[in-house]
Amino acid sequence: MGTDFPVFVVCVATIGSRFVSSAAAKVILFGEHAVVYGQPAIAMPISSLRAYAEVESTNTPFQIIAQDLNNKIITFEGDDPLSQVVRLALEAMNVPTPDVSIVVRSDIPIASGLGSGAAISTAIIRCLLEYFDVVIPREAINEIVYEVEKIHHGTPSGIDNTVIVYEQAIYYVRDNPIEMIGIQNQVQLVVADTGTTALTKPAVADVRRLYEKEENIKQVIEDIGTIASDAKQAMQSGNNDLLGNLMLKNHEFLQKLTVSSDELDRLVDAAMSAGAKGAKLSGGGRGGNMIALVDNNSSENVIEVLKSAGAKRVFETTLEKTS
Repeated sequence: MGTDFPVFVVCVATIGSRFVSSAAAKVILFGEHAVVYGQPAIAMPISSLRAYAEVESTNTPFQIIAQDLNNKIITFEGDDPLSQVVRLALEAMNVPTPDVSIVVRSDIPIASGLGSGAAISTAIIRCLLEYFDVVIPREAINEIVYEVEKIHHGTPSGIDNTVIVYEQAIYYVRDNPIEMIGIQNQVQLVVADTGTTALTKPAVADVRRLYEKEENIKQVIEDIGTIASDAKQAMQSGNNDLLGNLMLKNHEFLQKLTVSSDELDRLVDAAMSAGAKGAKLSGGGRGGNMIALVDNNSSENVIEVLKSAGAKRVFETTLEKTS
């Protein structure tokens, strides 16, 4: 993966002997599932939606307190993915296990395709880097988070960790240099949460079985890749009408991969009826989130209609013009 990115300021604050860090959520615009097979995908950070980690020195052995899991205590020696995050981070920093308590919490819905796991991992690593006053390359952070993503998802695409660690909108092809996309026209999205949690790992495994058994699925995967490539060009030229049409086509292909759901399809239809330019599921599917491309004239109506259609949570995010 390349690292030719501008430097950005990580959200970190020092409070006495405590260090607080955070990491953004992410949303996939195009290419989910197909990206596992070498096809391109487009994703962007949701900087207003974040996970947080706070580290503080203690007189007791290392522990992680997961506030969103009823203050679950996670130890250094445990087999929890967050234990692995810490072990790999300390190894990369070449430092001993500290006597600290790390409290983690997240505003990102769990199992919703918004990268909550990768965001929490990234926030923990950033906190430890601040605690020890150590700097390691972002590529090294990315590799650590990717290793932990394997625990969560089995065969992860690498999108979640890459978007979240670099906090940039990207065009991503596995095992190729990361490419930032120049945006000619503001991309305004409404994200609607179905309220149904859905783990990515089973969906990825089911698509794998389809891919190996049904010849036509290989063409579906290639078609999704073509859509992602066309979407990049649409974003670079500022053609949001085309971008919306490509979202709808992408959703149809994801339906063929059996990763949509009645709830997601209902929200897609609701968004389109309310004036969205395009809509599709985002992430692993079978629950989680739907995204709709809107503009200032349609966003309010789309939000209200999505709520009426059963969305449990709706919020907006914008990818600003960059070139």
